[in-house]
Amino acid sequence: MTEPIVTAISTAVNSTVVAADPAQTATGSYFRSYSVVGLLAVVGVLFVAVAFGAGRLLRPVVPTPEKLLTYECGVDPVGEGWAHTQVRYYVYAFLYVIFAVDSVFLFPWATVFAAPGYGATTLVEMFVFLGFLAVGLLYAYKKGVLAWT
Repeated sequence: MTEPIVTAISTAVNSTVVAADPAQTATGSYFRSYSVVGLLAVVGVLFVAVAFGAGRLLRPVVPTPEKLLTYECGVDPVGEGWAHTQVRYYVYAFLYVIFAVDSVFLFPWATVFAAPGYGATTLVEMFVFLGFLAVGLLYAYKKGVLAWT
């Protein structure tokens, strides 16, 4: 006769313990999901470290004067190590990056522009954005940056 009472009490105690601790269970599962990411990061770092260590241990080390020379694509190095590069190459690259970023902003704008209720606002915002880009391009043109001579 006492067995059903004992099992009922133990069931009530166990359910009380589980019910009293839902925050800790949620926190535990939250950090457990990040532990998988952490474990993968550690395995990745160990993999790279083992690969570099094995390469260092297995490679032949025979330094010769020819191997210690500077190598420039099969051509013997002549002259100084300092080479002058014209700035205009960097300016063109910078202008390309600016317009590539512009195209990245155009795609989300097109999706928002198609949504109902946002047409006029997004149209004005995009013309302001394109105006800033046009002013920058005009400034570059006036300064002679775009002249390739």
